[in-house]
Amino acid sequence: MPEKVTVSSGMSSNLVKRILSAVVLIPLVGLVVYLGGWVLFAVILLAGLLAGYEYLQMLRTRDLAPSYVFTLGLIAFFVIDAQWPQLGLLPFGLFCIPLLALVAEIWHGNAPNSLVNWALAVAGGIYIGFTLSHFIRLRAINDGALWLALALVSTWIADSGAYFVGLRMGKTPFHPKISPKKTREGAVGELVSGTLAVVLLGFFFLDLPIGWGVVLGVLVSLGATYGDLAESIIKRQVGVKDSGNIIPGHGGMLDRVDSLLFVVPIVYYVVTGLVNLRL
Repeated sequence: MPEKVTVSSGMSSNLVKRILSAVVLIPLVGLVVYLGGWVLFAVILLAGLLAGYEYLQMLRTRDLAPSYVFTLGLIAFFVIDAQWPQLGLLPFGLFCIPLLALVAEIWHGNAPNSLVNWALAVAGGIYIGFTLSHFIRLRAINDGALWLALALVSTWIADSGAYFVGLRMGKTPFHPKISPKKTREGAVGELVSGTLAVVLLGFFFLDLPIGWGVVLGVLVSLGATYGDLAESIIKRQVGVKDSGNIIPGHGGMLDRVDSLLFVVPIVYYVVTGLVNLRL
């Protein structure tokens, strides 16, 4: 992350945890992307439900109580529809779940925050479930494993570029009211490193023209930056540092996928758009 910090033993310890977690997780993620199919579906569904649970738990620190059943159910509907689009389940889910969630609030007797809880349940399901479903959609296209790998690797590289540039050179706050430690210099590091990663990976592994690689790289880098900041808004509003602690050095599941919730859909729509344009 684009942070301005002072080198300390605590920071070094956290960096070691981040590196060790990455050493363990990256090969596992690579294997899941390669296998695709049921394995990818199961992992994405589990990740979505864990991220959704963390989202709901964070909101409860401010006495907000969106429904677990309807929020997690909507997340599941999005992921299931991506795996089996021929079943046409998504329209049914989008019709039933939001309306049933609103009907459920009737039985709470006009309790405080009823409307807010309903809106947060629907918004959380869309924010996490719809975006995560694009992992499966992207993997399903031609060369989908390579495109999904490009999205993941370029995001990790952009994130690392932001972290280290921000660490060494960060001076100017970026969005201080949302994430006080993030700097403009770190954001530039993220933009440059992420764009270079997409250009090189796209050119050598997917025959992506350099011009389109630059376009996609800029969009991926911006998606990574603002995906992270979008989750920071949620955490800032409820007053928590991390969404959870499931991954040492990285926080919760939502913390780990926040940038990817923006990046993977961006890659999917750009790539499918290019195919339709025959470029």
